[in-house]
Amino acid sequence: MVALPLASDNREELLPLDIPEDNLSLTAGILPAQWIKRLFDRDQIGGKPLAEGQIQPASLDLRLGKIAYKIHASFLPGTNSSVQKRVEQLTSYELDLSTPQVLTRGSVYLVEIEEQLNLSNSLSAVANPKSSTGRLDVFTRVIADRSDAFDVIPAGYKGKLWAEVSPRTFDVMVRQGTRLSQIRFRRRTSSQHVHSTSRLDDTQLEALHARSRVTDEKPIIRQGLNLRVNLKRDNGSNIIAYRAKRYTNFIDMDKVGAYRVDDYWDAIEPNAAGNLLLSPGEFYILASKEKLHIPNDHAAEMVAIDPIMGEFRVHYAGFFDPGFGMTSSDGPGSKAVLEVRTYDIPFFLEDGQTIGRLEFERLTDKPTADYGAAISSNYQGQRLKLSKHFIQR
Repeated sequence: MVALPLASDNREELLPLDIPEDNLSLTAGILPAQWIKRLFDRDQIGGKPLAEGQIQPASLDLRLGKIAYKIHASFLPGTNSSVQKRVEQLTSYELDLSTPQVLTRGSVYLVEIEEQLNLSNSLSAVANPKSSTGRLDVFTRVIADRSDAFDVIPAGYKGKLWAEVSPRTFDVMVRQGTRLSQIRFRRRTSSQHVHSTSRLDDTQLEALHARSRVTDEKPIIRQGLNLRVNLKRDNGSNIIAYRAKRYTNFIDMDKVGAYRVDDYWDAIEPNAAGNLLLSPGEFYILASKEKLHIPNDHAAEMVAIDPIMGEFRVHYAGFFDPGFGMTSSDGPGSKAVLEVRTYDIPFFLEDGQTIGRLEFERLTDKPTADYGAAISSNYQGQRLKLSKHFIQR
């Protein structure tokens, strides 16, 4: 990836550097790239110097630190405890990530994150796995001290972050600096509750679609943008899904285009009826019927579990950046790729069935570079697509 350019003629660049980030008169919403860079400049994000491509249009990639722990079980520290205290109770052994280490499927690990936070009272954050992490069925969540929720960092937080990592399908190799998670920063104003967001309600989302279409289809808007699964031949491809193989070699999380698809995945072709039976314990990669267009003044997030749609998880990596699907070599629009795992019982999917839901949120400013425009974006213009680690067909 290449680094985001941070020069622009938008209004953010006209703001003097000494404006305090806790100035509650500033615009509310998700911070774009140029504001994330400013948080580094002000030491509100600490740690090692920025790496190339680490800042995305509306998020920051988090790097694994040097120390990891194999732990007995997942946990939350709770509002009166630190992560370190729980580590002392649950650790089996310690790993040194200054040299590459293989994390085995079915195990749970806790890894220090390189970045530390020193947020003002107007800033909170939310984390998610990166797309390439979710597409390998690597379950990753961020934990903060005195936290009673995963992937949620409260306003004013000061301290370390940790990544809980649990490979579910493949063994994976990681090292210090590997990026498995990403984080978004949310700014509130004085009129907003400390836990408020800038998410659009359905009326606002309809208005956004009227101004700048969010999908090439007629949108189904119900508590966000609903997505339907595609189980029919699409754009000349006779593959409608991939199912992960059970027994494979490990995957190095930092390698791109290094692995043969057939060594790790079974390709599934459509049947005449346009349906698919999901088996419990299996991991599938599917795609939406809709092609998405995320305007450059908004970002979106997939709801990972929605019981009204079925007892399965539809997405591990929930962030959709501003500019996603707006331009590509094949024309505008990018499909949502769905990482699906059903639970205790088989689940029968039919073509066009609603399978996911996107929630949209305003940005404080337009980013200096949109997804796919000035950065190396692996998934712009995607249809059904595996993670970047595989040789693409």
